[in-house]
Amino acid sequence: MGLQPTLDFLVKLEKNNNREWFAENKTEFQRIEGISRSYFNEVGEELKKQDSIENIQVYRIYRDVRFSKDKSPYKKYLGAWYSRTKPFFRGSYYLHLEPGNSFVEGGFWNPEAPDLKRIRKEFELDDSEIRDIMQAPDFVKYFNGIGGEELKSAPKDFDKSHKAIDLIRKKQFLVVRRFTDKEVLGKNFKKEVLATFTAMRPFFDYMSDVLTTNLNGESVIE
Repeated sequence: MGLQPTLDFLVKLEKNNNREWFAENKTEFQRIEGISRSYFNEVGEELKKQDSIENIQVYRIYRDVRFSKDKSPYKKYLGAWYSRTKPFFRGSYYLHLEPGNSFVEGGFWNPEAPDLKRIRKEFELDDSEIRDIMQAPDFVKYFNGIGGEELKSAPKDFDKSHKAIDLIRKKQFLVVRRFTDKEVLGKNFKKEVLATFTAMRPFFDYMSDVLTTNLNGESVIE
């Protein structure tokens, strides 16, 4: 069946994002939810064959509108999060299905303060390894560098003229690959999702090594 019914339903939901319409189409949504959940879990099971995955979380369609100006009750997308097994394996994968805006993303969304400082200190000490990873053929093929929120200038106690300041000032470390609807509906989409996850792995493994050692390379895992 593929993902066509999922995208079709999400198109209709975006045009009718209200509880009345959703209630009238609840049976259809439950069918779509089942298709999508199965797909997300299939991706997760394949991912487990190549990496250590601790948890698969399929997000619910319902929005938390308590603190949002947008009171639309439902998300216009479906997504799943795949977390690597801590403490040795860091980083998480994400698959997002949305008409006209589907993508695969991965990385480190909001590192805790000690982890963020440790990453920045590593870049300050030596950014050659992360640069090599960013310049690797598969990384360049799938991703447009490392993105995410960043400071406008250097963080406290770091030199704003440091050669790695473009990395040091980041608050998040994310890689993204976007897909057209045609690609999502193609027979190779799942294969491409997994290939994209694989291309993230050297980045994840490098960051995992950084976050489980001190600046002398000694393990900090008890």
